[in-house]
Amino acid sequence: MVAVHAWRSAKPIADFKMCHPGRPLILQLSGTDLYEYLSSDPAPTLRSMELADRLVALNDLAWRVVPRHLRARLAVIHQSATPLPNGNRPSRRAVIVSVIGHLRDVKDPLRAARAARLLPADSRIRVAQVGRAYTDSWAGEATAEMAANPRYLWHGDVPAASVRRLLARSHAMVISSSSEGGANVVSEAIVAGVPVLASRVDGNVGLLGGDYPGYFPVGGTEKLARLMRRIECEPAFVTRLRRALRERAPLFRPAREIVAWRRLLAGLPD
Repeated sequence: MVAVHAWRSAKPIADFKMCHPGRPLILQLSGTDLYEYLSSDPAPTLRSMELADRLVALNDLAWRVVPRHLRARLAVIHQSATPLPNGNRPSRRAVIVSVIGHLRDVKDPLRAARAARLLPADSRIRVAQVGRAYTDSWAGEATAEMAANPRYLWHGDVPAASVRRLLARSHAMVISSSSEGGANVVSEAIVAGVPVLASRVDGNVGLLGGDYPGYFPVGGTEKLARLMRRIECEPAFVTRLRRALRERAPLFRPAREIVAWRRLLAGLPD
């Protein structure tokens, strides 16, 4: 069995091991498992982890929250991404900062829009956001932000092809989450060479690397605004970001992910 999400899959995991105690179980840990449920509702999460023969995480720093007695079972497998068909070709009409992800609390989804309010009047930055609002409240907040903030546009839920087109014309991509397990959109931006401005949480640092120069603190509106302005005004800063992404990009090749899964499967107990 390969299960995703220790907390949500707790019952099927327990049922599988009860019916097939000798068969192997792989558990891929989500960000909410690692950074929420291990603290807020640990019993079912830990039970799932202890029943698993192998644990899979998506970022290099996940081990820091995995209980010590389970770390030997842990493997990190980065989610891969394919290059954009025509590469990153930033818009010439404006400086596009994209925010890609559903609107829910953990994503702190309007942080980039609020940062854009702090930019000087001559800034050409526009924040383009895509993603479904998880609640009516978030939909209302995004709609109100559009009415009050001429730099911000929320497109709602869009097809994957539209997401990739937005990424292709972006000058930067913001991920402002208060926690992350290892967001695939970060993998996609890295492979595309789109500069990432990221909250400094383990799930982001575990993908981008500890020395990456594009971090801001969780909820750090002013620091994010300064980074956005640097994207607009400092070509040397953009070059630094792109160079750092090129160094990380090999980690997210599809062939590497396939090899990692094959190695994990081959090492399972008989």
